[in-house]
Amino acid sequence: MATKLSQRVQRIKPSPTLAVTARAAALKAQGQDIIGLGAGEPDFDTPDHIKDAAKAALDRGATKYAPVPGTPGLKKAIVAKFARDNELTYSTDQILVSVGGKQSFYNLFQATIDDGDEVVIPAPYWVSYPDMVQLAGGEPVIVKTDIDTGFKMTPDQLDAAITDRTRCVVINSPSNPTGKAYTRAELAALGEVLARHPDVIVATDDMYEHILWTEAPFVNIVNATPALFDHAIVMNGVSKAYSMTGWRIGYAGGPTDLIKAMSKIQSQSTSGATTVSQEAAQVALDGDQGCVADMVRAFKERHDFVVAALNDLPGVRCLESDGTFYSFPDFSEAIARNGADDDLAFSEMLIEKAGVALVPGSAFGAPGYLRLSFATSMKNLENALSRIRDILK
Repeated sequence: MATKLSQRVQRIKPSPTLAVTARAAALKAQGQDIIGLGAGEPDFDTPDHIKDAAKAALDRGATKYAPVPGTPGLKKAIVAKFARDNELTYSTDQILVSVGGKQSFYNLFQATIDDGDEVVIPAPYWVSYPDMVQLAGGEPVIVKTDIDTGFKMTPDQLDAAITDRTRCVVINSPSNPTGKAYTRAELAALGEVLARHPDVIVATDDMYEHILWTEAPFVNIVNATPALFDHAIVMNGVSKAYSMTGWRIGYAGGPTDLIKAMSKIQSQSTSGATTVSQEAAQVALDGDQGCVADMVRAFKERHDFVVAALNDLPGVRCLESDGTFYSFPDFSEAIARNGADDDLAFSEMLIEKAGVALVPGSAFGAPGYLRLSFATSMKNLENALSRIRDILK
């Protein structure tokens, strides 16, 4: 007899990015030559000074439960980071450390959304946003963008999407999956709309803050519109900038009452994040940032190669990214030319015939596109793009 499952779990789907990565790994285990370009994590190791700090922390006995909101040392380091890098002033009771950036968003939606509440999410979006909204009983309101609009939501689109049921608006810049970043002026224009809605929470996902190569420095919507500070929450983490994906440390800064509510949710799920990981994250934030710059230079070199190679493929268009380690090319013409029904079928064809694993754009709310991660060696990228070219011919 089949187990009766909740309606809640039946409304959501497994993470497509993790599914593609798992599929590529399974085929490799069977002996197939697969180049996986689906992973959303840097291919660099965690810097030695961070690993050494974790080893020292273990030797000091940092193996016990951590406080639910985070260790005092890491929370102080996060407060200092926000002040240093973002010119945002928080106290330690306005900080929550979670088990990765994903849990930060899960906590936010569970703490703020009632049945029928709406969350405005620009597409293409990170795959987990809509499903986490649905898990909280809310309704994701998707604002469509595309390659011709630079994958950016306009103020008019945002204004039209906000209703009396809107509880939250999510901004992710630089974006996963597109790699595009809003300028200060673009964020200020969106901020003007949001400032008229003080009951709407503004959630800015800054996870890729440091993986950026624009001439202008990083800026988020709270920097661009300081009036939003009292109803904004800033999400970040150490996973991408310091190649610490497996350490599982995300953090959020926001209004005290909101952070307290999110901490209450977390207290009944994971409790505090891993103690030794928090010790390592504290050193990552407080220590020498040269390791970040070295990684960004490598990503930019790969980006330049990938974008040029993609635009040289028949039926493919790709914008330059502003940061992250993703390209998000439009394959719609190539999909039609090659007889595939959609991006899902086309990505399956690439795995089967070319041995290259990409994530279908449909997973990000953008059918006809594919996400390519260049968080791998240049040799792998050259080989993968050559294989794709052979299939398209």
